[in-house]
Amino acid sequence: MKIAVAKEGNRVSGHFGHCEGFQVFEVEDQKIISSTFLKNPGHQPGVLPKFLRDHSADIVISGGMGAKAQQLFNENDIEVVVGATGSMEDAVESFLKGELQSTGSVCHDHSHSGSCGNH
Repeated sequence: MKIAVAKEGNRVSGHFGHCEGFQVFEVEDQKIISSTFLKNPGHQPGVLPKFLRDHSADIVISGGMGAKAQQLFNENDIEVVVGATGSMEDAVESFLKGELQSTGSVCHDHSHSGSCGNH
């Protein structure tokens, strides 16, 4: 399984489309075995779901995400988990333990700064 985490530094990004990129964690037997960084190719409608699908992502974790993006991820068979905060590794570990559940939070205003994913 591959889990892509929208990242800013070593933390989960508040909004996936504006992140610096994605840390993709490969997981086997509920343990992280490797991770790879993918630079964000740009925030354009429909690009990121296909980009992460092409990199075999099964799950995407982010602080926040718009409704259309969530729909496009689902159409690309990628599970969406929004509402995550903190370090990327902690978010993945919490997800693997069943402790991180998607809040279903939807970002509505893309001109904002820092409010997506902050609950």
